[in-house]
Amino acid sequence: MPQRLRPAALAVPVILTTLLLAACGDTETAPSATSEASAPSSSAHVGASASELAEVAHITPRVVISHDGGLSVLDTATGEIISETERSGFLRLNNSGDGRHVMVTDGNKFVAFDAALKSRPHGDHAHHYAGDPELRDLAYESADAGHVTVHDGLTALFSDGDGTALIVPTDEIAEGYRPADGVLVDSGAPHHGVAVPFQDGSVLITVGTEDERTTIQYRNASGDVLAETTDCPGVHGEATAAGGAAAFGCTNGPVVFDGSAFHKISPPPGVDYQRSGNLAGHPDSPIILGDHKVDKDAKKERPTQISLIDTRSNSMRQVELDSSYWFRSLGRGPAGEALVLTYDGHLKVIDPESGEITADIPAISAWEEKEEWQEPGPILKVSGNIAYLTDAENKELVLVDLDTGEVTERFTLDVTPVEIAVVDGVAAADADQHTDGHDHGAHSH
Repeated sequence: MPQRLRPAALAVPVILTTLLLAACGDTETAPSATSEASAPSSSAHVGASASELAEVAHITPRVVISHDGGLSVLDTATGEIISETERSGFLRLNNSGDGRHVMVTDGNKFVAFDAALKSRPHGDHAHHYAGDPELRDLAYESADAGHVTVHDGLTALFSDGDGTALIVPTDEIAEGYRPADGVLVDSGAPHHGVAVPFQDGSVLITVGTEDERTTIQYRNASGDVLAETTDCPGVHGEATAAGGAAAFGCTNGPVVFDGSAFHKISPPPGVDYQRSGNLAGHPDSPIILGDHKVDKDAKKERPTQISLIDTRSNSMRQVELDSSYWFRSLGRGPAGEALVLTYDGHLKVIDPESGEITADIPAISAWEEKEEWQEPGPILKVSGNIAYLTDAENKELVLVDLDTGEVTERFTLDVTPVEIAVVDGVAAADADQHTDGHDHGAHSH
């Protein structure tokens, strides 16, 4: 069994800057954890640094599209494809959190794709940079690569095959560095899990096996368990909310973490099974959007209700949409609006406080979830005040202005999109402080 590292060094930036691993390093060669902080170690990185960007007057978001055959990058200013990368296999996409990179989940590694945009605040204005997109020579080895979670200036890469989470300082991804010691958090056994990191070195992490997962732990930087719940069967899906709260989906109602303790939310009366396996949060909202499934025997449940999980009161309510959706249908708007792309092709906008559907925007053609989750289907992502929707059957990318409720662009694609990631150059940490924008992906299988 590979040696595992403790998360203690996460809270020590001076150590982080000296701990370097090769871009494609093997975690099995890492030093073993001890009761004291491991001595710093480092090795050279080869071809790992991102390409240079040139300062420009302004930038517009780019959309990275995975498809059968590789990756395409679309410039939303023109609708043109500005980059094509050939790569075989089923490629999943997650924003890295630094505003320019997308983590491409490719079997047993996370590969960094540079969308080559950067925007950084500078007092009352921002400086913008752009370059040529490229798939970088930077891969984070991972046994059965799974969830990517961005939180508190850190990016967690979860390996289902060994039950570990590699915590990377988000703003160091562009430099090709990753810490060598103290950031590989071991849950104890392989399972389909997730981790939420914090700047003080603490972490929320799921604990389970390949057969069963019911536990979530909150550990400090030394690896001590400060809080735990074992009442989250089938734990899947996570999201963070205002005030430092987080929620996790279970099959018997979700669990909320308030920063120090876990709180169970029971399903509605008469409901024994309630699964919210896909969640979407917003940094300014205490309410988390989740799917709402209640039929444990269904091979493919097609719910028409969503859940709004209130992390202040540890309660939830359901909202009827009169049309179904799937795991790629959930998102949040610039002011924390709950967004759902439904089978009728409409984008539903929901007030998370009242549960009222405030807008019902026709956007794409009617659709239905296919039997296999890997097959292409509609996708919803949000950046700023724009919702980005794919119409897989018609090979379209549709942009919706959430301020006006109008479709502003329909771009025709030459490929069938499987997944997309919207890159706007703004780091998640900057977005949380200066705007209302936030984007988080989840999946279900």
